[in-house]
Amino acid sequence: MKKAISIFILSFFALLGISPILFLAAGTFMGNQEIMDSIGPVMQDQKGYASWKLFPAFPTMKNAVQLFLDSPEFFQMFWNSVKITGGILVGQLLFGTPAAWGLARYSFRGKKFIYLLYIAMMMMPFQVTMLSEYLVLDQMHLLDTSASIILPGIFSTFSVFIMYRFFCGIPESILEAARIDGAGELQIFFRIGFPLGAAGIISALVLSFLECWNMIEQPMTFLAKKNLWPLSLFLPKVDSGNAGVSLCASLVALLPAVFVFLAGQDYLEQGIASSAVKE
Repeated sequence: MKKAISIFILSFFALLGISPILFLAAGTFMGNQEIMDSIGPVMQDQKGYASWKLFPAFPTMKNAVQLFLDSPEFFQMFWNSVKITGGILVGQLLFGTPAAWGLARYSFRGKKFIYLLYIAMMMMPFQVTMLSEYLVLDQMHLLDTSASIILPGIFSTFSVFIMYRFFCGIPESILEAARIDGAGELQIFFRIGFPLGAAGIISALVLSFLECWNMIEQPMTFLAKKNLWPLSLFLPKVDSGNAGVSLCASLVALLPAVFVFLAGQDYLEQGIASSAVKE
């Protein structure tokens, strides 16, 4: 009986948690008039209370057709998001992974200070560093380019912090055995560090993808040209004329993040489990 009650309670809260996605999916197949009839009291100051349906009364594909066939800027912004997010992830893999390995496996003067600096930078929101980043990018003549978003994202401290914790969990005895067998430091990094720290690396990349794919403030600050905007800035002001298209665009923008999360879910769980194991 207790198990059934627990399942019911957890299922209720799970359904409550995904209800915005269900409402978004339903609105994608609604006409503008049906959407306004449901949320008119919010959007148009009509009398009464706003409501929503899990299933549209008159399903239509008009919103999807208008988005995919009559909105070429949508595809341009989609590929801008792919380019920006992909560039950041590749950069974090090339620069963040060695940095995390060095902090985790080597002792050197100033190591604790650098680690504390990483934590401090990770805790600072974008609003704190926005002015300094803007001035630096301006001096480098990178404003209004995709590099103004990619370059700061590559050197994000968050991914380094995540990978650092997993690299610390690799037993030192394995590394010492490899050194005794004649393996060099680069061989140890690529043949031991990468395979044993794969869960942490993929976890960091998955979390970075979710952050970069949905970033809004950085593009709004550093990109003035709309042809460089990512998909997160596509949605126009929602009104009675484009509510359905806006909901459809939101659903399409959500799908890549959902797929990446589901694909990396096992690695996230392995990473959480491995972080609790001590030598």
